[in-house]
Amino acid sequence: MVLPFQLIPEYRDYVWGGEKLRPGQRTAEAWVVFEQDRIASGPLAGQTLLEAAGKLGPALLGRRVVQRTGARFPLLVKLLDCADWLSLQVHPNDEQARRLEGPDQFGKTEAWHILQAEPGAALLFGLKPGTSARELEEGVRSGRVLDLVARHTVQAGDTVFIRPGMIHALGPGLLIYEVQQTSNITYRVWDWNRPASAGRKLHIEQSLEVIDPTAQASILPKPAPVNHQPVPLVSCPYFTLEMIQTQAKDAPLALQTTGETFHLLTVTEGRAVVSGKGWEVALKTYETLVIPADCGAYRLYSEEASVLLKASVE
Repeated sequence: MVLPFQLIPEYRDYVWGGEKLRPGQRTAEAWVVFEQDRIASGPLAGQTLLEAAGKLGPALLGRRVVQRTGARFPLLVKLLDCADWLSLQVHPNDEQARRLEGPDQFGKTEAWHILQAEPGAALLFGLKPGTSARELEEGVRSGRVLDLVARHTVQAGDTVFIRPGMIHALGPGLLIYEVQQTSNITYRVWDWNRPASAGRKLHIEQSLEVIDPTAQASILPKPAPVNHQPVPLVSCPYFTLEMIQTQAKDAPLALQTTGETFHLLTVTEGRAVVSGKGWEVALKTYETLVIPADCGAYRLYSEEASVLLKASVE
């Protein structure tokens, strides 16, 4: 059996980052589950997640995952601290990614879960109703596309599913959990007039090729707990995202990988303890545990109110 493990996050800084992830040091993103992250401890310590997935195959990834994406680890999980607007951007689907970027590329389907939101914090996603393809192209080419994009106010606990082709941007005052396909292909449509010389060029032609004017989404509010069980937030062919909410000293919650998929558990509020046969891991807020597919049954409990997000491939 492959024991659960934690990864050493990779931190990235961009012009829009804040200081919530690493106080005193501007950090835009923590890549907490990423193919190139190294395993922090245990028998696999020092190996990258990519190396471990290639060696262990279905024992780590799960039978269902290997059938779909081979030995690549299929998901990327990030924490994003948005102190300013991110670029207005769009991502390709699998076919577009292979055609535009290369045969080994994946598209980028993603979901956002809002961890913190300052009053009035907003997202941009989807086009305003009635926007024509001609208006869209003119807006993208002229730099006036912002006038065509819908703005949405959000609060902590909300979730948004962003499918390929949907134009979108995260706004200031937000701390975000993001799960996505293992791809970082991003086409910038507009970047708030930041200089392209700062390494933030626009991708006008690629954007126009992949934007879907009909792509829309809705904001899913934080669900109420249901019988001390994982509650689905988002489900698609690439990933499933669930929320687990516990109260102080609840009975342990029994979970199971069944050998079909790994689980990624991230504590977003409080603390939690995860244990199985011969192992136990204590997690603090914003820490993540990778539970390999062949771990089978395990338990989750907490001595304080806590919230966790569980990502998997179902």
